Amino acid sequence: MNRVVGIETEYGCLVSGEAAHGPDAWPARVKNYLFKKAKAGVIDLHYRDYEEPPGNGGFLLNGGRLYIDMGHLEYSSPECRTVEDSVAFDLAGDQLLQSALEALGVSEEVSFIKNNVDHHTGATFGCHENYLMKRELQFSPRLLGTLLSFLATRQLFTGAGRVGQASPLAFDFEPMPNAGTVPFQLSQRADHIVNDIYQWVQFNRAIINARDEPLADYRKYRRLHLLIGDSNMSPFATALKIGTTALVLTLLEEGSLPDDVILLDAVLATRQISHEGTGHAVVQLEDGRTRSALDIQQEFLAHAQYELGGRDEETDWILESWAFTLDALANKPELLLGGVDWVSKKWLLETFRESEGLTWQDPWLQSLDLEYHNINPARGLFFALTAAKGIGEFNQRMRQPAAMLQPPADTRACGRGLAVSMFQERKLPYVINWDSISLDNTPYLPMPDPFETYEGHLRNLLETSPEFT
Repeated sequence: MNRVVGIETEYGCLVSGEAAHGPDAWPARVKNYLFKKAKAGVIDLHYRDYEEPPGNGGFLLNGGRLYIDMGHLEYSSPECRTVEDSVAFDLAGDQLLQSALEALGVSEEVSFIKNNVDHHTGATFGCHENYLMKRELQFSPRLLGTLLSFLATRQLFTGAGRVGQASPLAFDFEPMPNAGTVPFQLSQRADHIVNDIYQWVQFNRAIINARDEPLADYRKYRRLHLLIGDSNMSPFATALKIGTTALVLTLLEEGSLPDDVILLDAVLATRQISHEGTGHAVVQLEDGRTRSALDIQQEFLAHAQYELGGRDEETDWILESWAFTLDALANKPELLLGGVDWVSKKWLLETFRESEGLTWQDPWLQSLDLEYHNINPARGLFFALTAAKGIGEFNQRMRQPAAMLQPPADTRACGRGLAVSMFQERKLPYVINWDSISLDNTPYLPMPDPFETYEGHLRNLLETSPEFT
């Protein structure tokens, strides 16, 4: 990809039976188990900000981070430079949480749900993507408009699917013209996105979060922070989400994006595509024309094939998978079972609904919607799917237990993971951040380049400090 990528996943939690009683919430119990018993990382000893006191979370041996955010567990994957690493280290968060539930003996009563909506309260929680970009790039209105068009239409293969819709009364937007009941839609986040670009995250969710926080050398890099994406159960869908977006950002940086796909209203189009529910929505462009979302994605693909095809094996895999997916969406969606979440979920729910004679408004379907996202392989409905050979083999290959405890070898997460392992051995004051490491009475070590491992720097810093000798 030639860029560093990371995913932040917020997990829902379902509790039943005797496990529902106790002094502490299960997200906090699982966090404490992973740091204190399983030794998966080291806990923060300092305030990160006013909402993150000492003990609220910490960094992991794999270079990622686990913490409590407004009552729910959030896992941030380490910096990754390849699509496969991005997927494997995203899945490592699922595997860590599930391993904790099994070790605590509550996997039958407590479940972590990798989705983005609470059907009962109407709340939403996020899956945020982070892409390192060149600071020198100047975002013009046309560049931003084209990027927004890609992000609004990519839900054709990144959408996790959901039963029903959010109430417009709960959010700052008007109902769509001629809006009727939405039985099933493509995306879980679409109804909760109310702006195209905005700085704050919590109360005015935008497609692109505009805050300038690179967590790297600000003179060289910026961090593109996306709020629009769904949490995916399918590793193949996560790979498409990361891979296609990375390629479009490369096109953007090289000045070779298509110039006739800008949407009239990216936020409205996001909802229209999602609510249409089949992947064949038609949206209005800035120039007055209308095009299907699928046609817009095909144009992005064609530009990427022409400009980027043949550069390397990974790029060609992304292009081939993108082309296969768009063709299947247009002609034979069943080929995407186990590969595209909304297609998979809709097929499962349609099959069950028809066999039981239910309407889409039946609460039973909302319950099954949640169970699709259960990360427990013994209970989650996603794991019951039989995917096509290529998709199934990819999904299985991405589940790598080593990613729970070992960092990527080619980013600064490598050095951070090393620091975590060394701090576990000695009970000494330390401060770990994404872009720096410090130990009491030692020089502060900045880590401004995410492409550098800093392994040698850390060994020299830690092994020569008085506390480690």
